[in-house]
Amino acid sequence: MRFRSYDSLRIFGTVASHLSFTKAAAELNLTKGAVSYQVARLEQALGFSVFQRRQRGLQLTEKGRRLWHVSEVAFRDLEREIAELREAVPGRITIGMSTYFASRWLSPRLMTFTAKYPKIGLRLQPMVNLLDLGAHQIDLAIRWGKGDWTDLEIEPLFACPAFPTAGASIKRQIDEQGLERGLAAWPLLHDRDDSRAWKDWHVAAGLAYRATLDDLVIPDPNVRVQTVIDGQGIALNDALVGSELEDGRLSKISDVTLANYGYYLAYQRGGLAAPGVRAFYDWIMEEANK
Repeated sequence: MRFRSYDSLRIFGTVASHLSFTKAAAELNLTKGAVSYQVARLEQALGFSVFQRRQRGLQLTEKGRRLWHVSEVAFRDLEREIAELREAVPGRITIGMSTYFASRWLSPRLMTFTAKYPKIGLRLQPMVNLLDLGAHQIDLAIRWGKGDWTDLEIEPLFACPAFPTAGASIKRQIDEQGLERGLAAWPLLHDRDDSRAWKDWHVAAGLAYRATLDDLVIPDPNVRVQTVIDGQGIALNDALVGSELEDGRLSKISDVTLANYGYYLAYQRGGLAAPGVRAFYDWIMEEANK
């Protein structure tokens, strides 16, 4: 009997990468129940189990581990071949990044790329989470953090240390109360649920870190900046908020920085083989080093 459950196989790959139905559902924009159903359907089609369901979470069976490995290689080869076929005719490449990075750093420089490569079309894909690039047809992504991701090929673009910022009203209170009391009194804004940035900053500052239910998760950096300006909390920001710092809408509340944080290029293995992607890679690396 021919195997036909390729959609379920792709969903299985996402679950296997997280070992979590919940995280896979969030990445795929599906419900947890839908993801679980697709995996059960796959196991039925295969005739064997791919996961062991345990109290502490999922674990791949030996057959599941072998299937994940061979399917990821096959899908990666297929995506690479499709990318090469697309490059055989005039087309466009898709670059994923936050709107914050696009508007504050990339946009002022883009004309130099289009002038140099008029036959390469660009599609800028807004990205607030660490997406599966292949599933979202993103050729190259720009991520903020400290580069400790293992799901993709990662290269540093440029360092951009983060530091804590506050709006004018909170800044006045911190000046009166002191930094440690001020940090405890206001919500800390995070970019995602599992972010370690604030914890890393507290370690660098020699302060105890205590996560609280008052903390806010705001994935979109532009929204996070405005939330701080509006006096709703304290956030880690970087040099790309220079205009807000200059006009006083934002203020640094400490000189302690996350020195090893910055912007990184992320792409799938072999992702630079496509000429258009390679051209953009070379161009943005050159721009970052000017």
